[in-house]
Amino acid sequence: MREVFSLYLIRPTRYDDNGYPVHWLRTTIPANSLACLYGIAEDCRDRNILGDNVDLQIHSLDEGNTRIIPADIIRDIRAAGSKALVCFVGVQTNQFPRAMDLARPFRKAEIPVSIGGFHVTGCMTMLNEMPEEMVEARTLGISMFLGEAEGGRFDPVLKDAYSGTLKDTYNFVRDLPDLPGSPIPRVDQAVIERSTLGYSSFDLGRGCPFECTFCCIINVQGRTSRFRSPEDLEQIIRDNEAKGITKFFITDDNFARNRNWEAFLDRLIDLRENSGFDFTLIIQVDTLCHKIPNFIEKCVRAGVDQVFVGLENINPDNLAASKKRQNKITDYRDMFLAWKQHPVVITAGYIIGFPNDTRQSILEDIDIIKRELAVDILSLSVLTPLHGSVDHKNAVARGDTLDPDLNKYDLTHSVFDHPNFAPGELDKV
Repeated sequence: MREVFSLYLIRPTRYDDNGYPVHWLRTTIPANSLACLYGIAEDCRDRNILGDNVDLQIHSLDEGNTRIIPADIIRDIRAAGSKALVCFVGVQTNQFPRAMDLARPFRKAEIPVSIGGFHVTGCMTMLNEMPEEMVEARTLGISMFLGEAEGGRFDPVLKDAYSGTLKDTYNFVRDLPDLPGSPIPRVDQAVIERSTLGYSSFDLGRGCPFECTFCCIINVQGRTSRFRSPEDLEQIIRDNEAKGITKFFITDDNFARNRNWEAFLDRLIDLRENSGFDFTLIIQVDTLCHKIPNFIEKCVRAGVDQVFVGLENINPDNLAASKKRQNKITDYRDMFLAWKQHPVVITAGYIIGFPNDTRQSILEDIDIIKRELAVDILSLSVLTPLHGSVDHKNAVARGDTLDPDLNKYDLTHSVFDHPNFAPGELDKV
């Protein structure tokens, strides 16, 4: 009889302003980090990295749409008589308090726990002194995973957890994996069934060459862009189509700067026009993508029907202060109109709370956007010094007062003193 090893992959939720965990009956788009690690874990199982006599059982849980009760999971582990590892996947700063609350019962039951994601990676690579929540995690014996898990980097975590020798840190930030041929992101069927729109998510590239000070990507995924292959993309599409999934969100921060964009789009066009596939895509692009010859036209032929554009701001001083030099406000109108030649829904991300912002200037800028730019949906966020960003590192170094409640680091709350707003005023804008 094979020995059972239970692997729980959990994406924690966050707490709302009243202290309740945020749960939904259905969520919109599955978390890509959970999909990536699920695919990696399946690959580990297929390769029998724990030995031929060990049955690696994988459980993928998104707390955004699933109640997670540690006592029930502990009971199931005990009933199976199995060893186990609980991994909190892709944990962002606003999710870290919830991850810790879930982790404590597991550690009390002496079940190994690992946490990965932007918060732990950002803190441990950007700060000279660990914040108190990270110190507590260390005290509880929680293992930290820094970086990305492809390329066999998750193997030692599983092997060490199985043998009872889980290390306190697995640091791969300076050893980022190549992506071609890596296990493709896979969404567990149970997770898909709890999604309302039927989307799956995957990434085709990681890293970013730009220097936006509010962004964590360059300090977690690096500034060297890395990409999957067109063959990987086709496998992702075919694997999902076989499950009836025909809507996809490509999570790349800027698909237009993926040097393989044309090869990817040509492969998608071929699948749609010559192989009978019928799928749609959401992508993220920058404000200069319309200057790339044939980019928009091929996106539409490939099935893109929604785009997210990192507009960020229209104030030149704010863009310069955040090193968002690639955004040229003179190009905005032409770019949006180029997309509007096609049946594409445009969502633009817009950040408020830059040092030069006032209540009046924000309202005036929004009015300009409404009047001048062909945007369907404007998604507002509050400038937030996220852990892992240059803004956060500099704020800590200066001794700035930052809100200690990590639940508020969700891009909808002001967490620092703004020179032009009284406390709480920016949140109301």
